[in-house]
Amino acid sequence: MRFADKLRNLMDDLNLTQSKLSSLTGIGKPSISQYLSGQHEPSKARKQEIARALGVQENYFETFMPSATVQNGDVVNLPVTLAAKLMKKSKEWVEQGLQDGRFPWGYAVKLKRWSYFISSVKFTECTGIEIPLNKIA
Repeated sequence: MRFADKLRNLMDDLNLTQSKLSSLTGIGKPSISQYLSGQHEPSKARKQEIARALGVQENYFETFMPSATVQNGDVVNLPVTLAAKLMKKSKEWVEQGLQDGRFPWGYAVKLKRWSYFISSVKFTECTGIEIPLNKIA
């Protein structure tokens, strides 16, 4: 999957606009627009900055989907949409549960918008639901 596609999918999962991504990363809106259109691809260091700002593994944009693996002890931020799909619940249901502090496998933080973190390891431990590895990297 191309960098532009992975970035767009991650932004969609996190409900981020280009403006919000710009403010989170300090990267100018024109550069983000070029990344999303596929006109330009950022350096490896810049990709790592973006990944850190969005709460995913630093190599998120470098990994190929089929070969993505979770190493023992690695914690990956599971997208809310995937957690909802695996639980057969709505995205809103999962978001509300995280906001209310009802789930031991994740949390929500409100700044200007809600931001979510779901521990892939804790999610599987608590729910017994295995996460398809090709869906999280």
